[in-house]
Amino acid sequence: MQFLICKTYFKDSLLTTYARSLSGYDPAYLLPGLPEAEFAKTFDEATEISSGRFNSVFPYLWKIKKFLNIGSEKRLKEASSRLRQFAKNIIKEKKQELSKNSSLESVDLLSRFLSSGHSDEDFVTDIVISFILAGRDTTSAALTWYFWLLSQNQEVEKEVLREIKEKSESPVYEEVKDMVYTHASLCESMRLYPPVPIDSKVAKHDDVLPDGTVVKKGARVCYHPYAMGRLEVLWGSDWEKFRPERWLESATDGANKNGKWSFVGRDPYTYPVFQAGPRICLGKDMAFLQMKRVVAGILRRFKVVPVAEDGFEPVLVAYLTSKMKDGFPVRFEERSD
Repeated sequence: MQFLICKTYFKDSLLTTYARSLSGYDPAYLLPGLPEAEFAKTFDEATEISSGRFNSVFPYLWKIKKFLNIGSEKRLKEASSRLRQFAKNIIKEKKQELSKNSSLESVDLLSRFLSSGHSDEDFVTDIVISFILAGRDTTSAALTWYFWLLSQNQEVEKEVLREIKEKSESPVYEEVKDMVYTHASLCESMRLYPPVPIDSKVAKHDDVLPDGTVVKKGARVCYHPYAMGRLEVLWGSDWEKFRPERWLESATDGANKNGKWSFVGRDPYTYPVFQAGPRICLGKDMAFLQMKRVVAGILRRFKVVPVAEDGFEPVLVAYLTSKMKDGFPVRFEERSD
């Protein structure tokens, strides 16, 4: 079986996943006809405009447009209003559901937030939007580049597939947690193509960096995970190679006596894909869990083949996340084995 996957598939599937795990709400973005999702479209527009603010050479321009409520800032205001209304509707429905059945046992996070006493609507609305924003685009970006790298590295794909077939068809949490090689391959993919290619922090107080650089209160300090993942001083002379083994130790290395791989992580300051310090990404474990489940579900049944000419190299477009220009058109070939 062969078909073309649209470039928004990962984002819409993850938006469905996050919406359901957060609130129990199913936006039905994965219907067979793949209808255009208005909420997803609005989310993309708001994200792109917000990203433009960060990358603006002349920040005062967007501030003027915001003051005058014109152009992109007017569209951002309208998109933000629609997103907040969408989130508030979900919260309203969930409150009604909980009021009718106070003993409702629900696994979604929104029910737990509301049941634990978080009644401030603006606070809960921010939580809903932040949760979807943090998980949807970043995870879909990571998976897009991951499947591209797998298509170019057949030996890695074979090893990932071997590990997947050792698990059940619908792997439970413990099985997913034990997918060490797949975990390493995802880390390696995000080293080369981090979901957030560049990030920044604003100094709350005057400070001095370890190298003596003075940072004044209010100064913006940027760091570049995309560039850091390609530094020879951090990753060696073979930094350009997609090699999951750099994250692993084998039985021959004395890692264990069962002949299996053992994962060896890097400190977050060398590999800041999930941030570092006291504010490390809270969704890190959930992101890996979801990505491994998606990878296992797809590769067990299909081979992902790029629909592109030989020699094609995708172009990275850095918004808030590492997007692939024009998406990643592929063909799914059903596995015969």
